Amino acid sequence: MALFGNIAPNGSVLKCAAADEGLFEHVGDAVVFSSLTDLETRIDDPQLKVTPDSVLILQNAGAVAAGMPEAGYLPIPAKLARAGVRDMVRISDARMSGTAFGTVILHVSPESAIGGPLGLIRTGDRIRLSVKEWRIDAFVSDEELQNRRCGTYPKPNPVRGYAKLYAESVLGPEFGCDFNFLRGSSSTTVPPS
Repeated sequence: MALFGNIAPNGSVLKCAAADEGLFEHVGDAVVFSSLTDLETRIDDPQLKVTPDSVLILQNAGAVAAGMPEAGYLPIPAKLARAGVRDMVRISDARMSGTAFGTVILHVSPESAIGGPLGLIRTGDRIRLSVKEWRIDAFVSDEELQNRRCGTYPKPNPVRGYAKLYAESVLGPEFGCDFNFLRGSSSTTVPPS
């Protein structure tokens, strides 16, 4: 199912058959991980401020930032897993294996590394998932999101070779993560690189 909202204006994907229907209408506070390294470092920290109602957010794991690894299946924090929590809402611009399960929203577009609003979410922001309305939103005003955008975002800037070509040319998941130069001229709107 495609979900849209102020976190994913160009869309995101939820595999409903793999998700917990009890989480289809959910509001929780964001716990944000800014990168794959940050996730690996902090997810099992006993001091992590997280509850079963929290919404785990992974930023900068999409096509441009990380080559879109199968990292979208964020693990349940160890202290919650030990307490019996088996699923919670998780959101990222990454992808995951087709055999994975859980209430995991993937391919958030545009991705964080190119200025997508997922990268503007902060720990503590209230997040709402509504499968009934096909939406994923942060209770953050447009004005506040714009204020947060005033900095720079960590777009990779390789200087040469395939890495440079990739960073400058790869398109988002709504365009199949194709290269922009492989697209023929058509009526399809392709965002600039």
